[in-house]
Amino acid sequence: MSSSSFFGNYRSNPAIFQLKSHYLYPMNALIDYLLQFGKLNAEEINLVQSKFYAVIIQKGDYFSEAGKTAKQIAFIKSGIIRVCFFNNKGDEITRYFLDENNFAVDLNSYNTQIPSSEYLQAVSTCELFVITREQMEELSEAIPNWDDIISKIIAKALVEKVTRISPMLSEDASTRYLNFLKQYPKLANRIPLSMLASYLGITQSSLSRIRRSI
Repeated sequence: MSSSSFFGNYRSNPAIFQLKSHYLYPMNALIDYLLQFGKLNAEEINLVQSKFYAVIIQKGDYFSEAGKTAKQIAFIKSGIIRVCFFNNKGDEITRYFLDENNFAVDLNSYNTQIPSSEYLQAVSTCELFVITREQMEELSEAIPNWDDIISKIIAKALVEKVTRISPMLSEDASTRYLNFLKQYPKLANRIPLSMLASYLGITQSSLSRIRRSI
């Protein structure tokens, strides 16, 4: 995969993203999400907002890439990110999708600080609130229940990941597609057919035939 990631754009144009502080770019969605998992007072909320910065990545760009160590976490305000990888035959495989009000990171790479084996790519233009590993540690030291909040979010994400992972190939293609529509009714029309076919483990032409038949 080759594309300029937002990290490169950020380094070359730092002023663009520095302007997008929480004063100019409200982080209500992020704060509302965090408050589902624990209490934060006004001072703590201001501190959290000061540690995140807003980023826009364009369709096709990467939030993180295989072979690089994950050092940042993104909260998706709008847009869709797909998690994908290359198999040993060189085929691109879509593992799952993440939409609004989800955190996006290769958790294994982030926690162990080893190179990632997967890509996080913007399926559409994405508005993200991003925080670095160092800033997360600062919040951990400053906010007494921050680690508890994050632990609950991770636990929820791990449970959801099981249902998001590409469906078992033992199911027939039509069943896999119908289950996807049932589970993620708002995503089907927002994802390119090629990516959805990759997720379902079928060809794009097969997916087109299935869509026409239902």
